[in-house]
Amino acid sequence: MLGNWFALFMAIMAVICSIGSASDPDPLQDFCVAVDDSSAAVLVNGKICKDPKIVTPNDFSVSGLNQVGNISSPVGSEITQVFVDRLPGLNTLGISLSRIDYAPYGLNPPHVHPRASEIFVVMEGTLYVGLITSSPQNPNMRYELFAKILHPGDVYVYPRGLIHFQYNVGKGNAVAFAGFNSQNPGLITLANALFGSEPPLPSDVLAKAFQLDEEIVKYLQSVPWIQN
Repeated sequence: MLGNWFALFMAIMAVICSIGSASDPDPLQDFCVAVDDSSAAVLVNGKICKDPKIVTPNDFSVSGLNQVGNISSPVGSEITQVFVDRLPGLNTLGISLSRIDYAPYGLNPPHVHPRASEIFVVMEGTLYVGLITSSPQNPNMRYELFAKILHPGDVYVYPRGLIHFQYNVGKGNAVAFAGFNSQNPGLITLANALFGSEPPLPSDVLAKAFQLDEEIVKYLQSVPWIQN
């Protein structure tokens, strides 16, 4: 009898594995609402391919990553993205790149990339970087911070979907490059999303979530939230 149950279990697992191998690819956009229109030009997980007859070398190249970004923003950092919109040849390759410039004490605020892991290398300056784990299974444990100081030539990795940040703790400018295993990693800057959404989240929801006075939340929702 036990042998029969084991055989049935193995058969079910074989079916599940075969279904899993034919699953949909990971999403490259936040959502893709279905349209019941056979003539609609719908972009699904990427861009429509260019006719190979008119492809040029420029489709596989981009310039300007040697230029310092505008670091005069309130957070003191600037992200220069090399995603598929700027480098069309990236389409379907599952990779992309960013340059991040930091003013002294500039911050790349806590954020997540919902569709990609990230490998991060410091080129110049001294950066305090870190990531925060997902919800702990033990309710008595806290979310855990993994952070350290990085110098030129140091590399750090951020697993997909985890909150992370970088902070320039040096007195001079800093520069880093980040690589992603998606042509469209997505970016959710937590403060911007929560306090700067349109329409705004109900202030009492945020007040309870952050254990703040509702008037403080309303003030935070009134200030401009600029993406770096």
